Amino acid sequence: MKKIIVGIGEILWDMLPSGKALGGAPANFAYHAGRLGEEGWAVSAVGDDALGREILDLVASKGLHSMIAVTDKPTGTVQVELDDRGVPAYNIMEDVAWDNIPFTPEMEELAKRADAVCFGSLVQRMNSRSSVMRFIRAMRPDALKVFDINLRQHYYSCEVIVESLMLADILKINDEEIRIVAGMLGLSDDAVTACRELIGSFGLRLVILTKGPEGSEVITADKVIPQGVDDVEIVDTVGAGDSFTAAFTVAYLRGDTLAEAQRLASATASYVCSRKGAMPE
Repeated sequence: MKKIIVGIGEILWDMLPSGKALGGAPANFAYHAGRLGEEGWAVSAVGDDALGREILDLVASKGLHSMIAVTDKPTGTVQVELDDRGVPAYNIMEDVAWDNIPFTPEMEELAKRADAVCFGSLVQRMNSRSSVMRFIRAMRPDALKVFDINLRQHYYSCEVIVESLMLADILKINDEEIRIVAGMLGLSDDAVTACRELIGSFGLRLVILTKGPEGSEVITADKVIPQGVDDVEIVDTVGAGDSFTAAFTVAYLRGDTLAEAQRLASATASYVCSRKGAMPE
C-alpha cells in the first residue's frame, strides 16, 4: 500500500519574474512525494477569489491529493526575486488564507491515517499554528514527523522552534538556518556539533543539513553521511529543498539506508534545480 505523506502549511502563488507559479513548501513536498510513488497530500487554505480557484484547479490537474479550505481571507502570494545564480529572495504577504487554516474533523481523520507529515515554521506565524499542532498531536505515535524549519524573513520565534523540535523526529535545516538556531538556543558554533546538540536535547532521530552547492550531510548521534550535488545547469532553485525533503522521506519510509535516501533526495533536488518552478513534470 502507498504511504500517506502530508505536507501541511502554506499554499500560494510564487510571483516570479517569469510569471506566477504554484508554490508553498508543503504543497511542493506533497507533490514530489506523489511523483515518487506515494500518496501525497497538501493541507492548506485559499481565499474565495480567482487566485484561490486557480490553485484548486491546478492542484487537481497535477493529481495531488489535497484538503484545502476556502476562507474569507485572500489567497497567499509571494513576490520572488532571483539573483544571478537563480537563488530566490521572498516578500511574503501577511494574514492570508494559509495563515488561517481551520482544523476540521476531516483533517483529524487524515492525521490519524498519515504515515508522515512535513511542517515548517512559516505556517506557524499566525492562527494556523494551533491547527498544525493539533494535526501532529492527532497522528499515530509511530508516524514520522519531519520539521523542515524553513526560516523566512522575521516569521519565526524561539517558542515556535522549540515546540516544533519537541514534536519532530527529523529536522531538516540549511547551513544559514543552523547558525540562526544555534544563536537562539545557545548551541555550538560548529554546525555538526550544533546538530548533535539538537539531537540530544530533543530526541531527534537525525538532522539533515543542506549546504547548497556543497551538498548535504545526514547527521546522527554517531555518524555524518556526506553527499555531493549533481552537476546540472541551474534554472532556478525554487522548491529544490522541498523536493529534497520529500524524496528523503519517501525513501526513509520505504526502509532505504540513510545514504540511499540522501542520494535520492539529492538527485531529485538537482532535477528540480534544472527546471523552471517548484513542481516540474
